[in-house]
Amino acid sequence: MDIERARFNMIEQQIRPWNVLDQDVLDLLSVVHREDFVPPAYRGMAFVDMEVPLTVGGQATGEFMLAPKVEARLLQELEVRRHESVLEIGAGSGHMAALLAHRARHVDTLEIDAGLVRFATENLARAGVGNVTVRQADGADPNGNLPSYDVIVLSGSVPVVPERLLAKLNAGGRLVAIVGDEPVMHAVIVSRAQGGGFTTRMLFETVARPLRGFVGRSAFRF
Repeated sequence: MDIERARFNMIEQQIRPWNVLDQDVLDLLSVVHREDFVPPAYRGMAFVDMEVPLTVGGQATGEFMLAPKVEARLLQELEVRRHESVLEIGAGSGHMAALLAHRARHVDTLEIDAGLVRFATENLARAGVGNVTVRQADGADPNGNLPSYDVIVLSGSVPVVPERLLAKLNAGGRLVAIVGDEPVMHAVIVSRAQGGGFTTRMLFETVARPLRGFVGRSAFRF
């Protein structure tokens, strides 16, 4: 496979037509090599418009990488700035964390699966990404002790926007998530105003595999 041709086609035929027009984001997709974050058995699917299964040592984890165009669109909408701190729930292979790290001061990414913690850590180290910390933790744990962040990314779907995570947003911060149940889900971005209130903007319709542990309803409403 001609890797560079496949990468070019992914950007020009999948991602740009999906209203990802920020040139910095498009350039970043050429800098962070997606194929280096895909399990070896699925390397040939790295640039396909689909979620890629995440396996460790040939064993299925039940988790998936988001489709390339979804990752790119979320990254564009977040407008992460160099001084900002980022929390990601669902490290997976480490690819989204790597993209975020190129724009942020630091990224903490939580992953519940121990095998994927190792996989993401190895991938990030091999790619030379030094401003990401991968931790084994359950991002849905209501007793989890988290600091506050400027940006929070949920790299999978949830039934509702988690109120506990919104409380961890700094003033001016943004949380992005894919919300709902199949067959209809929406990517949304929730922003916290300086006065503490929240505003929500619907971004696009999509479908993504659910993050583990996020169940039930929240008191938070748009």
